[in-house]
Amino acid sequence: MTLIRPDLDTLPAYVPGRAIPGAIKLASNEVALPPTPPVLAAIAEAAAAGNRYPDLAVTGLTSRLAQALGVAAERIAVGCGSVSLCQQLVQATCHDPADEVLFAWRSFEAYPIVTQIGGATIRTVPLDDAFRHDIDAMAAAVGPRTRLVFVCSPNNPTGTAVTREELERLLAAVGPDVLVALDEAYHEYVTDPDVVDGTDLLDAHPNLVVLRTFSKAYRLAALRVGYAVATPEVATALRKVCSPFSVSAVAQAGAIAALDDAEALLAGCAQVVTERVRVRDALLDAGYTVPPTQANFVWLALGERTAPFAAHCMEHKVVVRPFHPDGVRVTVSAPDENDAFLAAARTFNG
Repeated sequence: MTLIRPDLDTLPAYVPGRAIPGAIKLASNEVALPPTPPVLAAIAEAAAAGNRYPDLAVTGLTSRLAQALGVAAERIAVGCGSVSLCQQLVQATCHDPADEVLFAWRSFEAYPIVTQIGGATIRTVPLDDAFRHDIDAMAAAVGPRTRLVFVCSPNNPTGTAVTREELERLLAAVGPDVLVALDEAYHEYVTDPDVVDGTDLLDAHPNLVVLRTFSKAYRLAALRVGYAVATPEVATALRKVCSPFSVSAVAQAGAIAALDDAEALLAGCAQVVTERVRVRDALLDAGYTVPPTQANFVWLALGERTAPFAAHCMEHKVVVRPFHPDGVRVTVSAPDENDAFLAAARTFNG
């Protein structure tokens, strides 16, 4: 007899980006700038009431999000980062070990973890040769036990994005009984007008749920707060399987203040967009394979050279995120930090 589920021995570990003293960290897609002064003030004020439990229903933030998005508050569920909402989606849709969760691979490394924790079956579909979601192959892989499909756009870690036409084609193919979760953690960095904005499709597709986060463009990665927009039925189910008080009062206050100061915060995205073009162009000139990106990072398809490249960058005091044996993801940061990375990349001979 064992006290612990034996399958946990095979659970893939989530590997965070490393932080090395004295090195430039370009491994976690964090924003180099801190929150703006109004956001920091709201966080400090909320921390002063740290002896009190947070609002269980996250009422203030839910209301503010509803206002910002132009949807009813009952269609929003707030979670401890969007990754927590991914796990809640598995719990809300899968109740049998034969139930399947489908996603492209390589994609967000939390998907297989939350699927296995939820006791469901993992089904993956390879990215195409352009490092993009193969929408037709994903649609063909949907079977009678498929309960949930994750679509990461822009895709973490490759930066490629799904078009509106592609997502609508997938939604039409899977039918109304399969929930499709569009993970838009990097939505604020998208500049391609053909890339889907999931909120535009919610009314026409009741089986669509859109996930977003305050960790990236809103600079609140440490506070862990994200949200889902869906039908009232799906949002209610997400709230039912949420751990009580998982969204702290500090996170709620910071997120509300970030929405109020969105213009100042999101202005930083323009610099990232400019830098990602410069960084990608420089890498292409150096002979690397780098797909177009709509996120705040670039993907270097290195294959078996992945680990030596990451080690080489480390020797140059730059921490990148290797995904052996596929490639390396590198955060687009401030110009000086990007220059340090490019200098390392240009001297790699592996």
